Amino acid sequence: MPRTILTQDFFDGLESSVIDVSKAETLPPACYTSEEFFEFEKEALFNREWLCVGRVDWVKESGDFFTATHIGEPLIITRTRTGEIKALSAVCQHRAMLVAEGRGNTKAFVCPYHHWTYALDGRLMAAPAMGETCGFSRDDIRLPEIKTEVWEGFVFVNFDADAAPLAPRLTTVSEALANYDLANAEGAVPDAPMSFPWNWKVMMENNNDGYHANKLHKGPLHDFIPSELATFPDMPEGSAGYLRFNGTLHKDAAFNILQKAVLPVFPKLTDAERNRALFANIPPTLSLVVTADMVIYLILHAESANMHSMTIGWLVAPGAMSEPLFQERLNMNMQSAMEITEQDLHVDRLVQVGLKSRFAVRGRYSWQERAQSDLNQWLVSRYRKCWDEMSATSPRLKIPAE
Repeated sequence: MPRTILTQDFFDGLESSVIDVSKAETLPPACYTSEEFFEFEKEALFNREWLCVGRVDWVKESGDFFTATHIGEPLIITRTRTGEIKALSAVCQHRAMLVAEGRGNTKAFVCPYHHWTYALDGRLMAAPAMGETCGFSRDDIRLPEIKTEVWEGFVFVNFDADAAPLAPRLTTVSEALANYDLANAEGAVPDAPMSFPWNWKVMMENNNDGYHANKLHKGPLHDFIPSELATFPDMPEGSAGYLRFNGTLHKDAAFNILQKAVLPVFPKLTDAERNRALFANIPPTLSLVVTADMVIYLILHAESANMHSMTIGWLVAPGAMSEPLFQERLNMNMQSAMEITEQDLHVDRLVQVGLKSRFAVRGRYSWQERAQSDLNQWLVSRYRKCWDEMSATSPRLKIPAE
């Protein structure tokens, strides 16, 4: 039987990943490859933290809904008849069939298997041929509801009903994004998530990483945003997110063949904001890539140690979608963004291969990888809290592996 990696020694060893970036080392490879560690991570992170599922404007009207999945839990996000946004389990409380797929508009959620029917707020409205079932009452049954919060137009859910609110712990991130007015930004509903055979943290680290930018992406699509112009604001203790600013070589730089904004610039931006890009991260599920004329958002859906999926969407300034040639200009940005993304996806796949190697080590960081150190701070504090709680209830867990 394989020996557990979840020992006191293992968690004590994580402390070397949360010291100053000049001295820190990367997380152990097992944090990215071990299914045992992923099961621990589900409890330490995904059962307790706020998880992004989409945007408010995906459910504009009563009856609008979309589905999402985190750690294998199928969810429905819907707008009720009273205008509330609710997150519900998509699992029928009869025989576990999913009552909704994809997105759309509906008056009720009807299980296609046996036609149990649920209201938009989750109440069971109909259960055919159940009149002879002893002790059965529709009033006792509903789709489980999951806690929700909206931040900057993004919808988050939390499986912990007692979780502290998200927004008060994102004050610094919100201040950095204030002039982009993301709550009122426009955007289309993105395509379904794409699946990738590597750990979710590999993807989030890549989204955060300025160190690789002028190496992997060297060329006209990226050279205007040099890695050496990266800065990393200090975040307040307990922050639920972190930031990277990256200066650009000219004003209103954008990821396209012209290197200049081709869509309307967000109107409230300062000169400083128009001369840099901004990368905002709200782990474990949301990364934002922010330029003067566009925001690309990446929503991660962890599935296993070696698999996750990702939703890619975009936002533009209010009114931009009505501009002449909007689609053509958007395509200029997205074509370049996808070319850069393909380079990232190639290395992410190979990083996961390398992390499984017997020769994988805990590496050292460049100062330009401060965002990775910030992510480690966020992760390790939560790992340690969960491990300490587990150890307190099961003292045998403290015994180091032989």
